[in-house]
Amino acid sequence: MSFRVGPVDLVPEGESLLVEAKDSGASEDIAIFHAEDGNFYALQDECTHEVASLSDGWIEDCTVECPLHSSSFDLKTGKVLCMPATVDARTYKVNVVDGFLELEV
Repeated sequence: MSFRVGPVDLVPEGESLLVEAKDSGASEDIAIFHAEDGNFYALQDECTHEVASLSDGWIEDCTVECPLHSSSFDLKTGKVLCMPATVDARTYKVNVVDGFLELEV
């Protein structure tokens, strides 16, 4: 199932957007990131270490650092890159269709 998030300029490069589960129909909140490589990536919004929003984290290259305890995740794969998190984040596919972001949920 696809959810149309909005126009691509809704998420400037180096920024993120929280998509709430109640809006998308997903089972969890999802963070969409516009990475420095120009691509869009999506991960579960909740850090796998503790309850913190990854959409509030810091983006560098293709990684996001959790704002709570500095765990970091690869935006492409969801893999943990830095502890204290030890569990990878779920990824979601983001497509750009006619200038709009569509999230596969």
